[in-house]
Amino acid sequence: MSSDGEYFVVCKSPSIVPGSEPAVYFVMDDLGKFGRVWREADVDTTDYETVIRDLLSGQYSPSQVISFNIEEDWSRDVSSEVAEDLIQRCYLEKRELPTSLQAFVESHAKKTA
Repeated sequence: MSSDGEYFVVCKSPSIVPGSEPAVYFVMDDLGKFGRVWREADVDTTDYETVIRDLLSGQYSPSQVISFNIEEDWSRDVSSEVAEDLIQRCYLEKRELPTSLQAFVESHAKKTA
């Protein structure tokens, strides 16, 4: 609070400073008629590259991807960024988008005219 009684809100953005705790990524998996779940994940498998690799290998039928960093005090839905990255990687690797990712990408990728 300032000296004149006003409150200030400070918004933090994800840091790109080396050495800070890495962000954690969780995938909400769509199990169809059984509902959606946050899959249990080993600490070593929650980094961005591992999650992308697991998505591309068909380990999930995702409906949402979230990221957080407790040390830096932020969390957010990264589904759109992940969907765009999946499209780009499949294009660069000259591979088809896995069937398990099609609904996710259609739902979250930015539409271009």
